[in-house]
Amino acid sequence: MSQSEHRSSNRTQEGLHVLVVGAGAIGLGIAWRAAQRGARVTVLDRGPAGAGASHAAAGMLNVCSEAEPGEQDLIALGRRSQALWPAFGAELEAASGLPVDLRTEGTLAVALTGADQARLRHHLAFQHQLGLPVEWISAADARGREPHLAANVVGALWSPEDHQVDNRKLVAALQVAARTAGAEIRAHCPAQGLLIEGRKAAGVVLADGAKLHADVVVLAAGAWSRGIEGLPPALRPPVRPVKGQMLALAMPPAAPLVSHVVHGTGVYLVPRRDGTLIVGATVEEKGFDTALTAGGVLSLLEAAWRLVPAIEELPIAEMWVGHRPGSRDDAPILGPGPVDGLIYATGHHRNGILLAPVTADAIARLAVTAESDPAIQPFAPERFLSARAAE
Repeated sequence: MSQSEHRSSNRTQEGLHVLVVGAGAIGLGIAWRAAQRGARVTVLDRGPAGAGASHAAAGMLNVCSEAEPGEQDLIALGRRSQALWPAFGAELEAASGLPVDLRTEGTLAVALTGADQARLRHHLAFQHQLGLPVEWISAADARGREPHLAANVVGALWSPEDHQVDNRKLVAALQVAARTAGAEIRAHCPAQGLLIEGRKAAGVVLADGAKLHADVVVLAAGAWSRGIEGLPPALRPPVRPVKGQMLALAMPPAAPLVSHVVHGTGVYLVPRRDGTLIVGATVEEKGFDTALTAGGVLSLLEAAWRLVPAIEELPIAEMWVGHRPGSRDDAPILGPGPVDGLIYATGHHRNGILLAPVTADAIARLAVTAESDPAIQPFAPERFLSARAAE
């Protein structure tokens, strides 16, 4: 019996059981979509649901303004997910009764120096080759959109289709929607390793030694994905934690200093509807280090102050550290794993919130029906396996 026939038979006789390891935006999105397709779904997380990278993120849905050479496949996937976001967000709000605060003001990438301008214009030429809706605007136009920008602004790249969503509200809504659709979410229930039976993933072994069986296991544990045991190291997804320090400032909600997502050199600013201004983020290869450092916070505040000097009067509301799941090429790992019954949905690095809709749809369909979406083929785990096996 083929894998597809096996799943169809299980679904008809018993109900296909999909086990998702990881309750971030990716894992919860997959669980929601899989439950909608009629599967019995269980989601496990080592801590509280949605408390990892999805909680630490800024929620930017940026593709166009950050597009760089060598990332054409990732840009295409990002644009597809970007197009899905309005309907995905509306459906999620209707299913959960909770807001996700999708904002569509667009994004500015601001140049404060001639070097900044040269760099942004160099990227702009590539972005135009791909037909992306990005344009260069004057300093006056940039300040017209964001009056509190520094006086020495020399221009900006304007990206009207790069938006944002409140990532913390997103994971809250996904939890409700997934549960409403029938998924079970088990927080503080870490998966120690995969349960392999006859060269097939048959579930997971929990930290207490208990076994939880399933027809399909989706590994969506973000930066912790590689630590799930059960496969030889060479066959595990090459995902590492990429540390990011971030902070939030409190703007007056009725008179916010910033109303668009604004990128500067070494910093980005993301305004929320409640007046919170997210300031991020450092990029550090320090494993799972959780320390907030004076240097990290100083670098963010200084870069933000150079961009919008008026922030110096704003109170600091929160500071935190997150761990992005970075793959070896910093692109996601999506598709069947090295054993039957195992699917990878990890390695999204800084694009997890952006890619949540397309990942949820494609991986849920793969898990339930064994149908593969061509859009995720460039991100198949096989691109790493031959190199890992040779090590």
